[in-house]
Amino acid sequence: MTITKREKSLIVIQLSGGNDYLNTVVPYSDGKYYDSRSVVNISQDKVIPINDQLGFNPSMGPIKSLWDEGKVAVINGIGYQNPNRSHFRSMDIWHTAEPDAIGKEGWLGRAVRDLDPLGENVLTAVNFGRGLPRALGCPGVSVASVGDLETYGLFPDVQDEELRMFTLEAFSRMYGGAAGRDPVMQMLGQTGQDALQGADILRTAPVMYSSSVEYGPDTLAQDVKSISQVFHANIGAKVLYTQHGPFDTHSGELPTHAKLWNEVAGSVGCLMDDLKEHGTENDATILIFSEFGRRIKDNGSGSDHGSAGVAFLIGGAVNGGLYGEYPSLAEAEQIEGDLRSNNDFRSVYTNVLEDWLGLDATPIVNGQFEKFDIFQS
Repeated sequence: MTITKREKSLIVIQLSGGNDYLNTVVPYSDGKYYDSRSVVNISQDKVIPINDQLGFNPSMGPIKSLWDEGKVAVINGIGYQNPNRSHFRSMDIWHTAEPDAIGKEGWLGRAVRDLDPLGENVLTAVNFGRGLPRALGCPGVSVASVGDLETYGLFPDVQDEELRMFTLEAFSRMYGGAAGRDPVMQMLGQTGQDALQGADILRTAPVMYSSSVEYGPDTLAQDVKSISQVFHANIGAKVLYTQHGPFDTHSGELPTHAKLWNEVAGSVGCLMDDLKEHGTENDATILIFSEFGRRIKDNGSGSDHGSAGVAFLIGGAVNGGLYGEYPSLAEAEQIEGDLRSNNDFRSVYTNVLEDWLGLDATPIVNGQFEKFDIFQS
């Protein structure tokens, strides 16, 4: 196997809908957890202990194996002051790093702009899944959004090759030569050209990829496999993004949450195996986050929108361990029935931006925030 040195890349897995922190990293030695969660709890005999106080959800076996290897950083009690329980607003806050105002640019979009200030690589950032996360949105920044890498390209439904080539040529002429046009047409022209160029490059990734790792059949596993294919194509993709869910478990939480985490943990385990097989596990870091946690008390069969949550950084260059204190379940420490956050999410962003991607985090996260010593020097 030939090992090629790559620049550092960030892989983001967004847990959409509000992941239940209490049932992900379980405070199984705290009686107040079971007092508050009479139904929607993880029993002590099913928890996967990581110390004598906390344990992982039983569906997180592959992540526990990575934890044992020192490759998992657990950031406890992550959130922001004055928590917002709206999915849309809270996710917007995480995406723009703007808790107190409506942000216009995504934090990763800003990062991509700094990573590639001249816009020379249209694939510096690639999203896997439909739509474009706000985190990647930024004026002048191109982001490819891939639904299915195996069939990705412009006009893939045009089966006749001669007709497809004719259509692509017409598309190229339509979006080419934007000089002298008004700003809107120039933007459309550049977007079209970027799409054309990106499609040509991304189409080669599956062909170049080879691995003995067998990913699962679920959507997240296949998106993560596509992430690995693009990453290992060595085409300069530095931010690779996908999302999974819904984690909005108002009812029927235990089976739903278990299934979702089985898919997340399985996908992450496969990806780390893939990186190790290719000799690249020190070249990529995985960030897993959700817009908020769930309320301390269950509602009978589920849990409602809360505040503080948990984030994970996973990779060969990560100093594994627990970062920050687990929020207290004592009533006096709660914030309107929720866990009180004690770690600002922008601290983790600062870690990633400065210590992993080598950028100045201050203008990207709108301030200076204390960092943890998460990455190996």
